[in-house]
Parts: sequence; structure tokens; C-alpha cells
Amino acid sequence: MSRPSFTFIDLFAGIGGFHAALSAMGGECVYGVEIDAAAATVYERNWGMDILGDVTEDANDSVMRVPRHDVLCAGFPCQPFSKSGAQRGMEETRGTLYWNILKIIQVRRPAVVMLENVRNLAGPRHQHEWDVIIDTLRTEGYRVSEEPAVFSPHLLPRERGGRPQVRERVFITATRLPKGRGFSLEADPVADNRPVGGWNPKTWSLEDDLPLESDHEVEGCELSTAERLWIDAWDDFVQRMWKVRQGRRLPGFPLWADHWVMPSTLSEKELAIEPRWKADFMKKNANFYAEHRRVIDQWTKRWGVYTDAFPPSRRKLEWQAQDTSRLWDTVMHLRPSGIRAKRPTYLPALVAITQTSIVGTRERRLSPREAARLQGLPDWFDFGDQRTAATYRQLGNGVSVGAVWHILRQHVERDQDVLKVTRPRLLEAVLEAPESPDGVLDEMGQEGGNAVA
Repeated sequence: MSRPSFTFIDLFAGIGGFHAALSAMGGECVYGVEIDAAAATVYERNWGMDILGDVTEDANDSVMRVPRHDVLCAGFPCQPFSKSGAQRGMEETRGTLYWNILKIIQVRRPAVVMLENVRNLAGPRHQHEWDVIIDTLRTEGYRVSEEPAVFSPHLLPRERGGRPQVRERVFITATRLPKGRGFSLEADPVADNRPVGGWNPKTWSLEDDLPLESDHEVEGCELSTAERLWIDAWDDFVQRMWKVRQGRRLPGFPLWADHWVMPSTLSEKELAIEPRWKADFMKKNANFYAEHRRVIDQWTKRWGVYTDAFPPSRRKLEWQAQDTSRLWDTVMHLRPSGIRAKRPTYLPALVAITQTSIVGTRERRLSPREAARLQGLPDWFDFGDQRTAATYRQLGNGVSVGAVWHILRQHVERDQDVLKVTRPRLLEAVLEAPESPDGVLDEMGQEGGNAVA
């Protein structure tokens, strides 16, 4: 068996988004860990590794069961660090899972560290936690940017591993510097949250680029009778408005049936007690109602919009689909704040099943296979016979394969001055890899999947 180009570990591994990207680049996973049993089962099914466990039991003051490796990957949970006292550095991270990551770094000294987290980690509310992470990595001799690298897979074209999903995540990438060589600890971020290579994200097409499955009926993705009623009603509204407005798109502010009254009935006293944003919406909706009163009254009566069949959250439409003439031609989200409609280009980040995107042209929710494609996982990736809700949850907690691929390449290009000295095989593997992981992952499936290869 040929020697791998590099080795990596997969902490808080989920179902293996990091594993997909790094194994496709020629790496070998020598350790993985995931505390969720269902996710660990899916990981083992696809990658051939039993990873069920707790990193706090494998990496602490008394034990180090994590083997040596070249690249440390971790989509780690962001637990608050204590701000008590004046202590900084490693002592301040005790009681957090970052402390266990740092313990591994101290003992095993990986050449590259790649951490991923929600964008808020780099926001003002978490400035302290961010500073602790950067300071501790530099203390351990790693080159790392003080500025966050924020990136989303929809900013990459399909041929470079991109996907039509707005999934902004912050990446912290660091390279260990050899002593006495004079390398700088400071660096620029490896991504700036802008489209890559002149790509225009508005040109995404779910139909072609994801692609969508042709089936209209997928088990676990069906719409309920009530959901169909709400969508049919608002679809009728959209088409009526398209006709009466002679092709003018619906307004950008939320259309709120509970506030469709004549402007003359709105008193300044009533508006004054409302938050400014709500008072503004109320006035805009009243003016909209006055302009289209006859059509609106006919519509609300026909569909029983003010009956118990329409809860308050379903009497509100947020139209972000521009010139689309039918609601069923959009992508929808049944949110607590209302029904949101968008053009079928790119999707918001995968989250819990209650807000899984509804694909209007398929009259169902996004299927598990489509959701897996959205995260960059190949079609041979197998979730077994688990419930659809579990699959959505695992994918929603996962990392975008294409984003990892891009960020690692950008990082290695940035720090090649160091890596050509410390890890030339890693440098060569990453820089000579294709622009996208898709073809390599497809080939792995043809060979029987990574778990079998």
C-alpha cells in the first residue's frame, strides 16, 4: 500500500465533511472522534472508521491517545471562555473543548491546523474568545491571521467545488513554524468572503447546478395539507398581483395581511407605541392595501385568510423572488416570521428540518440527497435507513466539502514558504490536486467508496 501524502485527524467529525475533502486530496485519516452515535454510525458506514467517542477522554492532562498527524481539522463547538480574572492563554480555555484541541497541538505539533466555526465567532460579541484562540496558537509557534477568514460555498463556481448555498463560516488556519528560520507569525486571512475568480453567485441554478432530483414525491419530504393550502393561496395572490400590477414585481417589504387596513384608520398614537420598523411596515402595508383593495378583499375572502386555517405566521409573505410570476416557481421557507420566497438560485444555510427549503417546482422539501449534494458530498454517500430528520440534522451541522477544499488550498499557497521546508509532501499534494474535489470523490465511489478502498 502506497504511503499517503499526509495524515490528518478529524475532531468533532460529524459525518465527515473534512474527511471527504482531505482524503480526496490524498490524505489519510489516522484519528477521528464524534460524540453523537447516529453521526458516528454514518461516518463509519462511509469512511470505514469507528469514531464514536469523546475527545475530552482522549486528550487531556493525563492522556494523549491522539496519534501524530500532519493536519488537525476541527469544526469545534464554540463554548464561551471565562473572562474572570486577568489570566490569558491555555489556563483560560479550561472547561472548553478548545482546550482539548490546544492540548493536542501542544503535544503532537501538527504542521497545519484548520478550525471551522459559525461566523459569529469572529463577531464583536466573541472578540475575547477570538483573541484567546489567536494568542494561544501564536504562543505555540503557529503563523495565523488575526483577521477572520469568512467564506461561503456559494462564492465558488461549481467547477471549483462550489455549491448554491449561503453558508458563511469562519476558518482559522495556522501553520507551525520551524524554530530559528525567521518566519513571521503574522499573516493575511486566506479568504475575504467575496466571489472567487470572477464568479457571479446570481447565476446559480438549483435545477442544473445542484442538481435537483426529478421526482416530485420523496419520502419524508412531503408537504402537509395545511402547507399546500398556504402556498396555493399565496400563489394565487402572487399571480393576481402580477396581472393587476402589469408585470411589476411585488414590493420588497413584507406583505402583512394582519395590517391591511385603509391608511386613514392608522392613528399616529397607535404608530407611536410600535417599534419604528413595525410602524414603517404598517404604513407601507396600509398604502399597498389601499392601492389594491378590491383584489385583496376578493383574495382574502376566497381563501379564508383571516380564519383559523391561517395562523398569524402564514398571513405574511416576504417576497425576495424579484420578477418571478408564480410562488410555486420559487424556493420557500416557512419561517416563524412568515413565508419567505426566493428565486431558485442559491439557498440559505441548511438548518433544522422545520425550515428546510421547499422547492416549489418539485412541490416538496429539499430531499436528503439534494441536501447532501448541497454540502458537497458525493451521490454514493450513504445515510443508511435512518430517519430523514436525522439526516437533515447531520447535514445542517456539517461542513461544506468544497469550502474546506478551497480554504486548505488557499492556506497552503499562502504558507508554502514554510511548508516546503516542513511538509513538502503535503504542499505537493494540495497544490497538485484538481481545482474541485468532485471528480476525485466520484472516482472513490466507482472504486467502492472510501470505506472499502
